[in-house]
Amino acid sequence: MKTKRTHQCGELNKQHLEKEVGLCGWVDRWRDHGGVVFIDLRDRSGIVQVVFDPSTQPVPDANTLRQEFVIGVKGKVRARPEGMKNSNLPTGDIEIIVHELEILSRAQQLPFSLHDDSPSAGEVDEQLRLTYRYLELRKPGLQNNLRIRHEFIRAAREFYFENGFWEIETPILYKTTPEGARDYLVPSRVHPGMFYALPQSPQTLKQLCMISGMDRYVQIARCFRDEDLRADRQPEFTQVDVEMSFITEEDIYDLHEKLMSKVFERVLGKKLKTPFERIPYPKAMAMYGSDKPDLRNSLKLVDLTEQGKKSSFQVYQTALGQGSILKALCFEEKEALSRSELDALPKKVSPYGAKGITWIRIKSPGDWQSPQAKFFDENLKKEIESQLPFTQGAMVFLICAKSTVVNNALSALRLEYGDRFGYTNKEEDRFAWVTDFPLFEYNEDDKRFYAAHHPFTRPHPEDLDLFMNKEDHDSTARIRACAYDLVWNGFEIGGGSLRIYDSAVQARMFQKLGINEEEAQRKFGFFLRALQYGTPPHGGIALGVDRIAMLLAGCDAIRDVIAFPKTQKASCLMSEAPSPADPKQLEELFIRTVPVPQKS
Repeated sequence: MKTKRTHQCGELNKQHLEKEVGLCGWVDRWRDHGGVVFIDLRDRSGIVQVVFDPSTQPVPDANTLRQEFVIGVKGKVRARPEGMKNSNLPTGDIEIIVHELEILSRAQQLPFSLHDDSPSAGEVDEQLRLTYRYLELRKPGLQNNLRIRHEFIRAAREFYFENGFWEIETPILYKTTPEGARDYLVPSRVHPGMFYALPQSPQTLKQLCMISGMDRYVQIARCFRDEDLRADRQPEFTQVDVEMSFITEEDIYDLHEKLMSKVFERVLGKKLKTPFERIPYPKAMAMYGSDKPDLRNSLKLVDLTEQGKKSSFQVYQTALGQGSILKALCFEEKEALSRSELDALPKKVSPYGAKGITWIRIKSPGDWQSPQAKFFDENLKKEIESQLPFTQGAMVFLICAKSTVVNNALSALRLEYGDRFGYTNKEEDRFAWVTDFPLFEYNEDDKRFYAAHHPFTRPHPEDLDLFMNKEDHDSTARIRACAYDLVWNGFEIGGGSLRIYDSAVQARMFQKLGINEEEAQRKFGFFLRALQYGTPPHGGIALGVDRIAMLLAGCDAIRDVIAFPKTQKASCLMSEAPSPADPKQLEELFIRTVPVPQKS
C-alpha cells in the first residue's frame, strides 16, 4: 500500500480547503459524467465526494472503478461549485480533486445492494444478509449501532473505574451450575468423560471475589445459555457484571441511576430524571400485569374480581369459585373498533392461555353494549364504572382466569392498544426499579418450588422467620427476596439481588429447594466451603449490554447491535457453525455421536 492516509473521509470540511489529503476507503457510489468520474468514498467515519477530472489531472484506471472497490487516493480539498453542495452530508460543502489513485482491492458483484434506497433493499432475505454479514456491516446504520454499543461500554467502564471498581476476569471454562437454562458443555481431553460448562453468568465467581476481599468487582462478561431464542435473546450475550461488598439495595439503585445518567448524556446527549420510580412486584403485576412495565403507557389494569362475583355470568361464577381473578383493561375508544376486530380478540389472547375475553363498549353511564351486558344489573354497572378511568366512549376488555393468564394477556393488549390510541409517549424515557420479587416460584407440573432468581438470593429481612421456620405452601409463597430489576421503557435491562452470606441461611435455601446435602456438596461444595471463612454482606447486578445498546440505538432487535449474531436456531450462517467435528477430534475427546431420532 503506497497511499498514506492523512484523514478519515467523514472528518473533512471547509477548514481543510486547499490541503493535500490522503484517503482510503470503499467506493460507495460512482458516476461517469462524460469522462469526469465522481466517486462517493466511504469509510467508518462517513462519505466524501472525490473527483477524477482528466482535463485537470489525468488519473489512469479511474473509469474502471466499481462499487465496493477498496481504493486509496491523494488529492486536494476544494469547495464544491454553487448548486452542487449536498446538505445531507457533513462533507457536502467540499470535494477532493484526485491526482493519484491506488486500487487496493477489487470486489465482485454484490449479492445484494448496500443502499437502503435501492428498489430491492426491502426484499433481501434475512438469511442472505446473515450469510454475508460482513457486507451488511458496511452499512452506516449498523456501523452506527456498533459505535453506540462501544460508547455505552466505554462510558460504563469509565464510570465503574471512577467509583472504585476493579475489572476482574473470571473463567470461561467452568463448572456447570443451575441458572434456569441449559449449559453449553465443553468436553475435556485430559479428563476423559468430564465436561466444563460455558458460564451462564459468573454468579458464584463474582461472589467468591467478595469473599476474597475484592470489595468492588466489575466485568464485561460473555455468557452462554442453550435456550430458545427471541428477538431480544441470543445463545451468547454480554453483560456488565457487578458485585459490591457491605452495601444495601439503595446503594445499588443510587450507583446505577448515576451510571445510566452518564450513559444518556454521553451517548444520546440527554439528561435523565432521577431517582427512578420504585415499584414493588405485587403492585407492578396488579397495575400493569407485568414485572417489566412500560411506564410511558398511561393505561392501567383494574381488578374487578369482587364485582365479577356479583354478576350472573355463569362463566365468571365458575372460574372465580376455582380461584381465578377478573381484571379489566379500559381505554377511551378514539376510533371505534370494528365488530370483526372485536370478534378476533379471543385469538389474540389464546396464546397466553386465555379461553375467552369479554368486551364492553360504554357509550354513556349505564349504557353498555356487549353480548354479556345482560349479566350485569344497573347497580353493578355503576359499581364497575366507579372503578374505571373512563365512563363514556370507553372500551373495556375483561378476562377471567388464573392470575398468570389474566396478567399476560391483558398486559399484551395494554401495550397494543396503548400504542394504537396514543397512550404511550414515545418521546420520553421511563425507568423504574421493580423490587420485592417473590423468593420462590411454584411449578404446577412437578408440584415444587424453585428459586425465582437463583439459590444465592437473600430472603427479605422481614420474611426471614417465614423462611427459616415455616414449611407450609402459603408461607413459602409469601417470602420476598432482596431482588430487583431495572426496567427501561418496558424492557428489563438489568437484574440483581443481595446475596446470602450466612452458611445456615444458605443451607436452609437448599433445603427449601429440595436439594439434599449430598447434592449441594456435589454442585456447590467449593462455594459452601468458602462461605465458612468470613463472608461479607454483598450484592450485585448484571446489566444486559445487548439490550441496552438496542434501546440506545432505537432498534427493534438485539441482532442489530451485535456484529455477528446467530439465527433463531442458534446457527451462524456466515461461518456455517455449528458444524460436524472431525472423527479424530471426537476420538481424542472420547466422544461417540448417536443418530438423530427421526420425527414420525
